[in-house]
Amino acid sequence: MIFRSERLAAILLVAAAAAGLVLANAGLGEALVGARDTYLDVPWLGIHLSAGHWVTDGLLAVFFFLAAIELRHELTHGELDSPRKALIPVVAAVGGVIVPAAIFLLMVRDPELAGGWPIPTATDIAFALGILSLVARGLPPRVRAFLLALAVIDDLIAILLIAFFFTTDLAPLPLLGAVPVILLFGFLSHRMRHGNRALLIPVLIVLGLVAWWLVLQSGVHATVAGVALGLIMASHTAGRARHALEPWSNAVILPLFAFTASLVLIPDLSETGLSPVFFGIAVALPVGKILGIGLGGMIGARLVPASERRAALPIGDLAVVATLGGIGFTVSLLMNELAYRGLPEITAEGTLGVLTGSGIAAIVGVIVTALRAAQHRRQLATTPAPPPSGR
Repeated sequence: MIFRSERLAAILLVAAAAAGLVLANAGLGEALVGARDTYLDVPWLGIHLSAGHWVTDGLLAVFFFLAAIELRHELTHGELDSPRKALIPVVAAVGGVIVPAAIFLLMVRDPELAGGWPIPTATDIAFALGILSLVARGLPPRVRAFLLALAVIDDLIAILLIAFFFTTDLAPLPLLGAVPVILLFGFLSHRMRHGNRALLIPVLIVLGLVAWWLVLQSGVHATVAGVALGLIMASHTAGRARHALEPWSNAVILPLFAFTASLVLIPDLSETGLSPVFFGIAVALPVGKILGIGLGGMIGARLVPASERRAALPIGDLAVVATLGGIGFTVSLLMNELAYRGLPEITAEGTLGVLTGSGIAAIVGVIVTALRAAQHRRQLATTPAPPPSGR
C-alpha cells in the first residue's frame, strides 16, 4: 500500500504542517483555532478533552504504540539485540538529548520558560526516515538501521520525559489499575497464535482502550499507554497490528497532528520581537543534535571493545544521522504544547521555533545525506568487482 511509504509519510507531514500554518494566518485562522480548542467531552467517562487534545492524547497514542513495537523488535531481533550493539546508538541518543537541552537552558534564562528544555531533545522517526529514503540511494543499509535505532531510543527518552516532567495531579489508583489491564493485554496477545482470533482481536482492542482511559485518568500523558502496550505485545501479534495501523498513522494521524499543532497565529513582533524560547528551540534542534549525536556516537564507539567497533559508523555516515536527528517535529511539537500549556503566546513561538529548527535540520540533512550518498556511489563505482571463482 502506498501509505506505508516513508517518503510519502514525510511529504504528508510537511504538507500538513505548511497548510496549518498558512491557514491559521489567513482568513480561516480564528475559526480553525476555535474548532481545535472546542471541547468534546464524554462526561460519563470523565473525559474532558478538546478536539486538539483528542489528537495529541488520543490518536497520537497509536503513533507511540507503533514506535514501541518497532523498539521491541530492535531490542529482540534488530540493531539493539545485544548490549554491545545497543551501546553506540544509546550513547549517541543520550548525547542528542543532553546537548540540545543544555543549549536551550543557556539561551532561555527565565525560570518560568526554562521548563521547555525537553522540546529540542526529540527526533521525529517518520520525518527523519522519510527524508533519508528520499536521498539515500547509495548509502549502506546500516546507516538507516543506526538512525532507526537512535530515533526509537530518542522517542523512548522523550516518552519518559513526558511521563516525569509533564504529568500533573497524579492519581495513583487509575495508574495502578492500568497495570493488570496492560499485563492481560500482553498475555492475550501471546495467545493469538493458537487462540480464536475473531474473539481475541476485539478483546485486545477493548483492553487497549481501557488501558488508555485509565492512564488518562491518572494524570500521566495518555500516550504512555500506547508505549506500554506496544512493548508488552507478542511479536507475532505486534507485527500484524503494525501492518494494519501503519497506513492510518502515516496518512491520517501524523498529518492531522501536524496540522492541528501548526495552527499558530504568528504574533505581531513589531514591538516585542521573538522571545528566547523561539531562538532556544530553533538553535538547539539543529546545532544541539548535530553536536550531541556526533560526539555521543564517537564516545560510544570508544566504549565498546575493538572487536565490536564495526557497529560504529564512519564519521561521514554519522554526520548523516546527526543532521537528520535534528528534525524534532512531531514529538517536539507535542512537548511544546505540554511545556507551555496556559501560555498561548509562548506556545505559538515555541511552535515556530520547532518548525524553524526542524526545517533547518531537514535542509542540512538533505544536503549532507545527498553528498555522502554520492560519495558512496563513487566509491562503489571505482571498486573493482571480485574475480569469478574458478571450478
